[in-house]
Amino acid sequence: MAAVTGPAGALGATRPARLRGRRRPAPGGGATKGGWRVTPWLFLLVPVGMLLLFTYVPVANMVWYSFTSWDGLDPVKEPVGWKNYVEIFTRPEIFRVFLVSLYYLVGAAVQLVLALYFATILSFSTRFRNWFKGIIFFPYLINGVAIGLVFLYFFRPGGTLDAFLAAFGFTGPPLWLGDPSLVNVSLAATSVWRYMGLNFVLFLGAIQSIPNELYEAADLDGANAWQKFRFIIAPGIRQIIGLSVILAVSGALSVFEMPFIMTGGANGSETFVIQTVNTAFTFSKVGLASAMAVVLLIIVLFISWVQRRIVPDERGDLV
Repeated sequence: MAAVTGPAGALGATRPARLRGRRRPAPGGGATKGGWRVTPWLFLLVPVGMLLLFTYVPVANMVWYSFTSWDGLDPVKEPVGWKNYVEIFTRPEIFRVFLVSLYYLVGAAVQLVLALYFATILSFSTRFRNWFKGIIFFPYLINGVAIGLVFLYFFRPGGTLDAFLAAFGFTGPPLWLGDPSLVNVSLAATSVWRYMGLNFVLFLGAIQSIPNELYEAADLDGANAWQKFRFIIAPGIRQIIGLSVILAVSGALSVFEMPFIMTGGANGSETFVIQTVNTAFTFSKVGLASAMAVVLLIIVLFISWVQRRIVPDERGDLV
């Protein structure tokens, strides 16, 4: 091959040796050695610091308190080893309150089914669908204390529910919040009404992200509504369904707000979290309450792990 001549060749020949050996830096390449490599961490510094300060540090303190007999006031936290955990697993009344969570588990299943049903219907052309979307999602926007007070008057003797039933000839209604056989059903129904909007929005967004071409192809093949749901919608939103199940199960095990506001845990409506709060602040046994909280955390994490093993986190391959 002939040697390069002309202006370019001459320029290369006359370029000093120290310039001929230097490479041109890539666009933005020089900055990565300095500030650009540090800049992302500067943006993450504040949120990560807040996460550590308000989440992981309190959890670490809770674990430490669970091995002490601290009463919440004494500056001295006397270590007691595994005594608190032994007491938890040797007192049947502590775990007996988990039976109350069964009502909320059933309510969570009903909540997921209803949310998925309404999300599927309102994802397609339906009259007044935006109006129905607002009605379903609106309860989730209301403060939990306000909802508890509203339903407290709704279920009270002679309240809204009793007046509604009396209008249809039903007399002598039961005590919805005073009867131990009905109180947890009433509270679980209240939770379903409040939290169904969250699952509804999650399902609705996932369903609307499925390409319309799949529905058109299903119509050409003569698929009915159930076949579209089974073979298109359900596989396409499998990840969201798994996430909703985890949230529902963990929420059913850690119910606190509705029963605490409406009944205070009376008439057989005490949940594990209410029992933990009473142990800490009513009986001044913060160490034992911390151990109960750690046990609940382990149970929720274990159930979440089992669920992820049963339903792996895989994207639905529809295309």
